[in-house]
Amino acid sequence: MQRLSTYPSKKGLPPVPRRDLGFQGSKVTLGVPWPLCLENLPLQYVHAMLFALEEINHSTTLLPGVKLGYHIRDSCALHPWAMQAALSLVGGDSPSCDQPVPLIIGGSSSIAAKILCSILGPLSVPLMSYTSSCPCLSDRQKFPNFFRTMPSDIYQARAIAQLAMRFNWTWIGAVVANNDYGHMAVKVFQEETQGKGVCLAFVKTLQRENIVSDARSAALTIQASTATVILIFSWYTDVRELFLQLDKINVTDRQFLASEAWSTSGNLLQSLVTSRVASGVLGVAIRSSPIPGFENYLKSLNPSRHPEDEFLKEFWENEFGWTESLEGVQNLFTDTSQLRVTYNVYLAVYAAAHALHSLLSCPNKDNSSTCSSPKNIKPIELLQRLDIVNFTTPQGELLYFDGADVPAKYDLVNWQANPDGSQKLVLIGRVDGFDLQLNESAIQWSTGSNQVPVSVCSEGCPPGTRKANRKGEPICCFDCIPCADGEISNKTGSLHCDRCPLEFWSNVKRTACVRHQLDFLSFNETLGITLTTVAASGAAVTTAVFVVFICYHQTPMVRANNSELSFLLLVSLKLCFLCSLVFIGRPSAWACRFQQAAFGISFVLCVSCLQVKTIVVLAAFRSARPGAGALMKWFGPNQQRGSVCLFTCIQVIICIIWLSLSPPEPQADLDIPGLQVTLKCAMASVVGFSLVLGYIGLLACTCLLLAFLARKLPDNFNEAKLITFSMLIFCAVWIAFVPAYVSSPGKYAVAVEIFAILASSYGLLLCIFAPKCFIILLRPEKNTKKHLMGR
Repeated sequence: MQRLSTYPSKKGLPPVPRRDLGFQGSKVTLGVPWPLCLENLPLQYVHAMLFALEEINHSTTLLPGVKLGYHIRDSCALHPWAMQAALSLVGGDSPSCDQPVPLIIGGSSSIAAKILCSILGPLSVPLMSYTSSCPCLSDRQKFPNFFRTMPSDIYQARAIAQLAMRFNWTWIGAVVANNDYGHMAVKVFQEETQGKGVCLAFVKTLQRENIVSDARSAALTIQASTATVILIFSWYTDVRELFLQLDKINVTDRQFLASEAWSTSGNLLQSLVTSRVASGVLGVAIRSSPIPGFENYLKSLNPSRHPEDEFLKEFWENEFGWTESLEGVQNLFTDTSQLRVTYNVYLAVYAAAHALHSLLSCPNKDNSSTCSSPKNIKPIELLQRLDIVNFTTPQGELLYFDGADVPAKYDLVNWQANPDGSQKLVLIGRVDGFDLQLNESAIQWSTGSNQVPVSVCSEGCPPGTRKANRKGEPICCFDCIPCADGEISNKTGSLHCDRCPLEFWSNVKRTACVRHQLDFLSFNETLGITLTTVAASGAAVTTAVFVVFICYHQTPMVRANNSELSFLLLVSLKLCFLCSLVFIGRPSAWACRFQQAAFGISFVLCVSCLQVKTIVVLAAFRSARPGAGALMKWFGPNQQRGSVCLFTCIQVIICIIWLSLSPPEPQADLDIPGLQVTLKCAMASVVGFSLVLGYIGLLACTCLLLAFLARKLPDNFNEAKLITFSMLIFCAVWIAFVPAYVSSPGKYAVAVEIFAILASSYGLLLCIFAPKCFIILLRPEKNTKKHLMGR
């Protein structure tokens, strides 16, 4: 039998409606303070509980022989009413209550749950909430008697953070309620994204008492911010005001992330303002699940069949008038397409039933002390059973309590446009604990397309660059600095550039390390062609002079000063010109050894000839003095040949020792940065090379000194003058060579050495042989012994 009555009010409060249900046989009564106030959904929650009770009471396996009853109190979302109703239920202060209720299903908000827990805690009466989501209620020290079928808000904040990281949104604005609900969301979101490159561009709070001004301020901040993705953690009425303010300033291009408090709000979905401002909303919602048979149960309800149910009767008259049946009626009360809080209520009833079943079961029938009687249930015993309850719901879902909480499960929903311009709610994924399952292709974004919106403070640095944080700004705001030469970054958003290995260098885009390109002075490039031409010309001119001297070998100009040394000098000069060609081309082990030996020996041979010529000039003039006639005996042709051979052999010995012990080897010059590195002949022994150059320099300086001393000896054609000028040029060239060679990079150092060889060779050739050829070819009248000897 059902009957409706009111509980006498206290302290001037309106009477609290109640409904009791009596059963024959054993009965356990549950207390339920509901915030009904004749609204559609809360009344649906009530009937979800009644439907669950009917299923349980007709079950042959769950609580057999025991019937569940209930007492309903309408708190109308007023905390004093909820307190009054809870006290009356646990105290048995009701004409229809033959015993206090052992468990209360209620606490429609986190604040209400805290208040009820503080009252019921000392009595150890369990409180089962279906919507309280504050993480604070998970504290078993403060709320040891609290349970809920609604997940903690921590999990939905984590889910939203996972969405932000999944879609690479690094610059997000946040608008949150100015209470624990909003502040907790910001804190958890920042903790979850810490070190993941996600930043909050701003955080604006909405205070219920100042909602218009706060919403206007938040709207202006959203408009001014570069963040295109906005997270909103607030109640749907606050969000409605925010959308009104955004519509006034025509902000319609933002992508909103919704918390469960408004992601499924029908009032927002059906609003024209919302459709203009907030299309494509992506949100976390309380998980939905079908309850088989519940839709038919609701549609079968009728006040005529339940005349004692004043709640249903009054609600029916307000909503449906005199409609005889709910068949075909479209209403939130009859809508079972997405049962969310309703399903939480359904689970709460089943959790209580399974805890009672565990408590009332008698595994040892011979020992009745282990069993509790339905008429003598102690709340603390039921509380202990709830802590260990573990069962499978009729929908096949495993349910248990981890402290106060059930496993966190959510739906991921998306607001999508209908053809008529309205919006509908589409399920696009689910959250199970930390596991996020999402059908990205099913999402319709704020842009109206399947293209994921971009929300960043700074565009990701492309490969070849690195991030450089801006001073005083969040880490999401940065500049992209190109990698330095020899460094690379091969992925987007690199924090630093990596240096290439020694044998490699960065490519032009600084995205990969490539092997050095070997560079050397080749015959194919302009510089190589020029030097080759100059060297070949020098060799050709020397050959021409040689031919002239052979043709005029009987003339005094050729025979003067030992014609044999002149021919040997021309041969050595030709070798000097030709040895420069060995320095051009790709260096090899044998080329490196041969070029230095050829260079050193050729120049020593050349300078030795000049030095002997100078000595002969000095000896000839000294022998003309009284008592010095025998001097020329020591500088005859054989002695001259021997002297040249001796001076040259010393250089040969130096070269042999140097090239045997530590020869130059072809080696890439990695000291000079760049993609192209010079392949050069590296001097393994600087001492050996210094000895070669030093010996040439010693001979040149000695020759210059002797020639300078003999320059004024009486003669129309004193060869010492020519040698003096030639050695001055020779020494000047090689003195200038040293700093130029050291400071020249890569292959240009080789070019400097070739230039020094060619310049000094041309200097010797022109200074010594040009005047002779001029007389031989153009002034033959002066090519006489008389003219040469007379003065």
